[in-house]
Parts: sequence; C-alpha cells; structure tokens
Amino acid sequence: MTIRTPDVSNLRCDLPASFVVFLVAIPLSLGIAVASGAPLAAGLIAAIVGGIIAGAVGGSPLMVSGPAAGLTIIVASLVQTYGWRATCAITFLAGLLQLALGAGKVARTALAVSPAVVHGMLAGVGVVLILAQIHVVLGGSPQHSAVANLQELPGQLVGSHSHAVMIGVLTVAVLLAWDRLPGRTSDGNVLRWVPAPLPAVVVATLAAWWLGWDVPRVDLPDSLLDGWQPLALPEGTLPGLVGAVVSVAVVAGVESLLCSVAIDRRRPEGVPSSDLDRELMGQGAANTVSGLLGGLPIAGVMVRSTANVEAGARSRASAVLHGGWVLVLALLCGPVIELVPLSALAGLLVVMGVKMLDTTRLRDVRHHREAPIYFITLAGVVLLGLGEGVLLGIGVAAWLALRRLARLSVEVEEGPGPWHVVVTGSLTFLAVPRLLRVLQQVPPGKTVDVDLHVDFMDHAAFEALHDWRVAYQRLGGRVDIDETHESWYERAVTGEMSPARKSPLPVRWWAPWANRRRQVSTNEPDASGMSPSDLLLAGVREYHDSTARLVRPIMAELAFQQTPEHLFITCVDSRVVPNIITASGPGDLFILRNVGNLVPRFDSRLHDDSVAATIEYATNVLNINTITVCGHSNCGAMAGLLAGGSEIEHLPGLSRWLRHGNHSLARFLDTPPGESGEDPDGELSPLSRLCRINVMQQLDNLLTYPWLRRRVEAGKVELTGLFLELETAQVHILDPTAGRFVTVPSQVPDQAEEGTPGPGTAVPDRH
Repeated sequence: MTIRTPDVSNLRCDLPASFVVFLVAIPLSLGIAVASGAPLAAGLIAAIVGGIIAGAVGGSPLMVSGPAAGLTIIVASLVQTYGWRATCAITFLAGLLQLALGAGKVARTALAVSPAVVHGMLAGVGVVLILAQIHVVLGGSPQHSAVANLQELPGQLVGSHSHAVMIGVLTVAVLLAWDRLPGRTSDGNVLRWVPAPLPAVVVATLAAWWLGWDVPRVDLPDSLLDGWQPLALPEGTLPGLVGAVVSVAVVAGVESLLCSVAIDRRRPEGVPSSDLDRELMGQGAANTVSGLLGGLPIAGVMVRSTANVEAGARSRASAVLHGGWVLVLALLCGPVIELVPLSALAGLLVVMGVKMLDTTRLRDVRHHREAPIYFITLAGVVLLGLGEGVLLGIGVAAWLALRRLARLSVEVEEGPGPWHVVVTGSLTFLAVPRLLRVLQQVPPGKTVDVDLHVDFMDHAAFEALHDWRVAYQRLGGRVDIDETHESWYERAVTGEMSPARKSPLPVRWWAPWANRRRQVSTNEPDASGMSPSDLLLAGVREYHDSTARLVRPIMAELAFQQTPEHLFITCVDSRVVPNIITASGPGDLFILRNVGNLVPRFDSRLHDDSVAATIEYATNVLNINTITVCGHSNCGAMAGLLAGGSEIEHLPGLSRWLRHGNHSLARFLDTPPGESGEDPDGELSPLSRLCRINVMQQLDNLLTYPWLRRRVEAGKVELTGLFLELETAQVHILDPTAGRFVTVPSQVPDQAEEGTPGPGTAVPDRH
C-alpha cells in the first residue's frame, strides 16, 4: 500500500473544496459523538484520522471518511456494554480485520449485499437517530432503545418548554430554510459553498449566547488526547466480542465501499476510478489509528463526499486537507467549540436522520420489487438492533432470490397442427410437479413441440422431462424438443456435460421478421399472416417480454446523459445495422444515417446543414474523438450515380441529394480498374469499386471542414473507414497507407509504431 503525492496543479481546486468539507465535518462529527455516547473529542479525532489517513492511503480519490451516522447504533451499544476504552479496542481490532480483508482482495464481495438491505439499514438508523435525538432537542435524555424512546416521546413533548427546546427548533428551522434561500444554488452566489449545518449551528450558538440562556453545551478536554489511556480488552464472551469486531468492520466497510461506488459515478472527467481493495485497506488503517488514539469508528460518509465533489475537488488532497483543518480548529479554537449547545447538535442529527429516510431509494427498491427487503431490514434495525436487522434483511433477500430462481412459466398452446409447450425460466426440481401437471394436459397421440427457454436445468428436471417424452412416444405420440438459449436437454441426453455456451441476448434478436416462424415468448400467430404494422407491434411486444428487462438498468443510467464513444456515419440501407456489426449497445454509437453515407463538402453549393450539425454536436458537445464512415456493397445510391441519375429523375429530392456524391464518381472515373490499391487485379465490379471509393471520398470530405481538419491534424479526432460486404456479412477496415480495405485483425496490436497511422486513420489530402 503506497501513498501517492497529490498533484500540485489540482490544489487550486482541492484547497477551497477541503474548506467546504471541513465546515460540514465539524458539526456532524460532534453530533455523531453525542449520539454515540462517546467523548466529544472522539468525533474530532475520527474526523482528523479519517481525513488524513483514509484520504492519503485509500483507493477512492474523492471520498471523505470520518465518523458516520450509520455506525451510531453499534457504537452506542458497545459503549453501554463494554465501556469507552474497550470500544476503542474493538475499533482497533476492526481496523486490523479490514486491513486483512483488503489484503485478501475481497472488497467486491461486499457489493453482493443487496442495496435494499443497505438502504433499509440506513433508514432504520435514521429512525433510531431521530427517536433518540429528539429527546435531547426537547431537553431530556434518550432511552436505551428505539421502542423505549417512542414510548417516552408523548410525555417528553407535553412537559418540555426549556430553552434547549427553542435552540433545537431554531437549528432545525435554519437547516430546512437554508437550501431554500433565493439564488443559493446559482454559480455566482457565495452562499452556494456554505453548507447548511454550519449556519444552523452558528445561529443557534449566537442565539444562546446573545440571550444568555443556560443550556448544556459542548465540553471539550484541554487537549484532544487529554486523559488518553491504553486500550482495555473488552470483558465478555468470545462470541460476543468477535461479533462486535466483525459488525464494526463489516458495516463500516460496506458503507465505505458503497459510498465509493456512488461517488465514482459522479466523479469529474480525468479523476481515476476507485480501487476498492485499496480503499478497504485505507479504511482499516484509519480505524486502527482512530481506535488507538481514542476516536470513533470511521467509514466513508456520503454527505461529506458529495460536498467534496460538488465543491470541485480533483484529488485526494482535498480529503487530507480537510482533516488538517479539523486538527487546527481542535487545537486552536476549543473555547469557540465549547459555546455550541448540545441541543443544536441534536437538532442537526434529527435532520440528518430524516435525510437518511431517502424516499428516492424507496422508489428504486420498489421498482425492482425489493420493497419487502427494505422494510423488513428497517423494522429489524429499529426493533431488534443493527446486526439483527441486517441479518434479517439478508435472509429475506436470499429467500426472494431463491424464489426468483425457481420461477417457471409453462404454457400449452393447442393448434390445428402440433401442440406447443413453452417452458420459460429455471427448470429445477422445484418446478417438476408443475411441469408434469401441465404436460399431462396434452392428449395422447399428438405431435408436441416443446420449446425450452430455460437458463438452467438440473438433473431431476431433465429426468422428469425425458421420462415423460419416452412414455408419450411409446403411446404413439411424437415429441420434438427445441432449445433456444442453451442445450441443457441435448447435452444431458448425449452425456456431453461440458459448460454450455450462453447466449447473452434474447433469442432471434438479430434475425429479420421474415425468418421468424412464430412469436414464442409472446404467443403471437405465425408471422407469415401478419400485416407490417402487426409485425412491428409483435416485435415491440417481444422486446418488452425478453429484452427490456435486460437493458432497463443500462437505459436508466443513460436516461439523463449520453456519452457515446463514436460518431458512426452510414447508409440508410435496411441491411446495415450498426449495433450488430460493431457489437455495441445503447449509448455507444452516435449514429448519422443518410442515403449513400454521404458527407457534403464544406464549400458545397448545395446547402445542407443536417450532417454538419450532427458532426458539430458530436465533437463540440459530446466530445467524441472518433468519426467512422461505413459503406456497404450493392449500395443503391452508388448504383444511381453510376447510372447518371436516369433511374431517379422522377425523385427530385433524391436527385439533388446524390449530387453530393459527384466527387466520389469523379474519383472513381479518375482511377481505372487495376490501378487502385483497392482493386489491384481489376476483379471488382464497377459498383463494388465505387462503393469502396465513396467511403474514402467521404473521409476526405470531412477534412474540408476547417475546424474538424484542425482537430484531426492535432490528433484530437480520428477518422476511420469501414466497409460491410453484405454477401459474406464481413466488415473490412480502411488501411489509408495502402489505400484499400483490409480484414479486421483478430486482436488489437499491442502498440502501433509512434508516428505511424494505424488502419482506419484518415490521412489529410490523401487524394
């Protein structure tokens, strides 16, 4: 594990960002210490260590670590059970465990925990935090459990009229009103960088001081390490101690890793992604030091990390500097911190608890049908405790996963010809009774087509299906089994049980409608008797049934922003499907299609802005750095050019458009057969030669745009030529040096020679 020196050039962004995070961290760290029943200095120590140690050696450049609200229940329980010194020892041991887990490269396994469990856990912690701290806001003391706090709340509400109540209410009011100030979120407003917790605590503190109210306040020791004593070994049963260490290590680790993943999605361009194993080791190092110095357990904190990103941080230096600011404040400004009323910190924690009940997360889990996991985890945390609630949520998630794995659809379709039995899902021993019950509905002596759309078939299911088939055929019937995804049945019959090759996309996704005998997944009739509009709707229904669920997570992520890698210019020909020939998916290609894949020249007399507008948007807004022109064989547009336009005289719009291909035609006429690199032997037909030459010419036409040519010459944009040979379904790439299309290499070369353009890179003024 190495410590990387921050890039000095980023300090102009990281320095102000670190101060914003520091302003957020101070009140939160003190409030979490109060809620945990720990010394107030423990919150500051954890903020300092989390910023400096975890920030310097962790694997997430922009994440900020410190005392986390999600650990308050665990810490409060440990303090009550073992005492504070023993809790510090548990934090120390949890840090060592995290170091071992990080060294063992197991960080990603923590992400296997269902997000519904994590969000339910955080919501449960929020409820417990609210019920506990609202008593402090009302001038009382929290009880030993959430249920007891709820039972005592009515009496507390009736009998609380102290100044502490007014301070807590004032804090909550400022927190809620701050983000609603007019213009605060605009870029030019200086208040945009002031986090709400700071003015809330400052206003409450000034109000208590100005009015002379005698309310409980923060009580710091003379020094952060004042009264420090060596760690004490907890007294208790070994299983209980092991459980405490594991719970702190796992909960803090999982919360940190999930926070790291979430911040990765928001990181600006140029910031590297997180190394989760290194991050877990960084958290372990921080917890080890924090436990040794008498600080709270440390985890990655979403509130501080989000503030760090929004404030413009560019590297880990921001997190490290924020820890330094906390250290300076703790050493030099202790008397100022001691003016803060405890009820103000409690009000801050109440609002934080409300924010942990994130309704957007609830909508997400409901969308994925995981709401039971969320609510059961929440209830378990509130009623039973954090560890018990999480284990309960994991158990429910596992049970639901098993139910989904065992889900099976078996349908019988009676027709004038063969009977059809459609089996969809996972065919396991759990589904055997249902499968046999449906198969028994088929009368004897029929021809039966069994369509297996299964992603798994165990031995019990195979034996049941095979025995039924043998018995049915013995009575005079006929059974044909068709497997569309994997050959589970066939491999079991033949005894070839090598791993099956999985089809990553739904069956027939690439085949034209005319090749589909019938719509198995949607129970549509034969395609041969359907109108074009019926075929279209049948295709949409098949997409909804078999493909939409697979691409929904991708589309949801792309819904508000697209970041394609390439601008792909190709013909409108229905036989050319860019996503098939490039094996690309949603969000990969920014596609421009027109007749003949033509690019009008910059100085063309025939004015056309559609192509130029697409290129401008792709390069200037989407920052695409690769433009591909893809032609194809037997192109109708090129055939029209060869015929001199006589065949399309009755189509005035098309005739005008094809004038943009005159440069391709002139280049074709200037290059006799056998004299070009593309056709050295003169074996290609005139149409085949023109289709290839047209791609080369369109690449040259792109270079007539001055702003694009400058980018190409500066190496910021690469131009590539592709050619699809329809007869063989093969794609060829343009080698600009040889002036011909070559076979796409089976793998990308390790490193092209510096200064030498690779295949597909357009060279200016090639013709």
